[in-house]
Amino acid sequence: MRASGILMHISSLPSPYGIGTLGKAAYEFADFLKAAGQRYWQILPIGPTSYGDSPYQSFSTCAGNPYFIDLDTLIADGLLAQEEVDAIDWSAHEARVDYGFQFSVRFDLLYRAYERGRDRYAEEVRRFRWENPWLEDYALFMAVKRSRNMCSWETWPDEIRLRHPGAAETYGTVLAEDVNFFVFLQFLFFRQWDALRNYVHGLGIQIIGDLPIYVPYDSCDVWANPDLFQLDGNRMPTGVAGCPPDCFSADGQLWGNPLYNWDRMRNDGFDWWKRRIAAASRLFDVIRIDHFRGLESYWAIPYGDTTARNGRWVKGPDHDFINTLHYAFPHLRLIAEDLGFLTEDVIRLQRDSGYPGMKVLEFAFDPREPTNYLPHRYERNCICYSGTHDNETLVQWLAGQSDETVSYVMEYLGVKSREDIREGILRAGMASVADTFIAQIQDYLGLGAEARMNFPGTLSTDNWSWRVEKGACTPELAAKIRRLTELYER
Repeated sequence: MRASGILMHISSLPSPYGIGTLGKAAYEFADFLKAAGQRYWQILPIGPTSYGDSPYQSFSTCAGNPYFIDLDTLIADGLLAQEEVDAIDWSAHEARVDYGFQFSVRFDLLYRAYERGRDRYAEEVRRFRWENPWLEDYALFMAVKRSRNMCSWETWPDEIRLRHPGAAETYGTVLAEDVNFFVFLQFLFFRQWDALRNYVHGLGIQIIGDLPIYVPYDSCDVWANPDLFQLDGNRMPTGVAGCPPDCFSADGQLWGNPLYNWDRMRNDGFDWWKRRIAAASRLFDVIRIDHFRGLESYWAIPYGDTTARNGRWVKGPDHDFINTLHYAFPHLRLIAEDLGFLTEDVIRLQRDSGYPGMKVLEFAFDPREPTNYLPHRYERNCICYSGTHDNETLVQWLAGQSDETVSYVMEYLGVKSREDIREGILRAGMASVADTFIAQIQDYLGLGAEARMNFPGTLSTDNWSWRVEKGACTPELAAKIRRLTELYER
């Protein structure tokens, strides 16, 4: 079925209190998608953010971000008082997300909600715990972190860092109140998420969610499952993930995530991955798996190196992994993020998997030679994007192109002026043979560099902080998008 959707992360919604949430603005955006004739709402990973505030660096592969818990909903539920929320000066944090500010104020408010709700929802929380066994490791991990000023688990005392026999039980008893608090936060998150997802489904819209291929070292996943990662006897990484040098970066990209012990994972039938995919399927209708090429071969960088230059390609789980997913999840809808350096083996794995790959229009227009990102070269089984969260907005991208490229784009699209290129690219994506077309909301709004979501390879405070202005997603814009969607039968 030909379809289309819009990419906008939860944090970018114009909710009150400094960050997008699962509250009123999320429901209003779902209504906008419906009015615009869209079938998909694509978001970024929704786990608790850690290093660099990146949603791709989360403390847990299964947990939800407490920042997304809507405060107005908690007020309506009687878990917070309006005056408690209003006592905080949110006014300076409307335009962009300030994660440091959120950390400084959110948890105090949420703890008050926990104190008022723990008895009221005790039975529901008990059932929630039983249904989500990953919660115990996560809540204990966060409770220990909180008791140690949020320091990475590598700095913890050996008995809990190395999980000596009985240590988890001892710390769980000493820190029981905080363990219960972090469980309660997940109960609130999933309660609100389920309500929003049901509403979105009622509009005939499905959610595309993002699954990072790697997890950060400072996560409950690595702490609780050290044998699944390439760690030494002291539980420090022996190798870390990244990308090799290329024409965009002479040093490559050093991500720093610990590498998987794929042989160990293969021995138990990739059980950890199956649990992870099952948890993601509880949240999303379609899953985009980040850095799909790392399943065929991954770039392994010696731990301690300051660049990715000295890495090497190491064979990944390849078809064994994909075959396991097919068997365990026969109805899984997955998008293979197959961008970057692709070999014939990677291309074969993606094709054999049957999962659609990605085509990014910002990569299409090279006047020197045709590229596989040009719409007339697509196969149906792909997802076309105007750009992703790692790309410039179309307006920003266009501003940086040479006159030669601009002339080529205009000729290809059949537009008469530079000002028509943005809409011409959106039209080309809609008109393409790709089964699905996704555009960033920034591109429909015609926003520039100020609205870019992420600058890969940097720790800029501008990353992940963009928020849409309240009222920007107008009925007029929805009608315009709907007409384009209907015109190209999406």
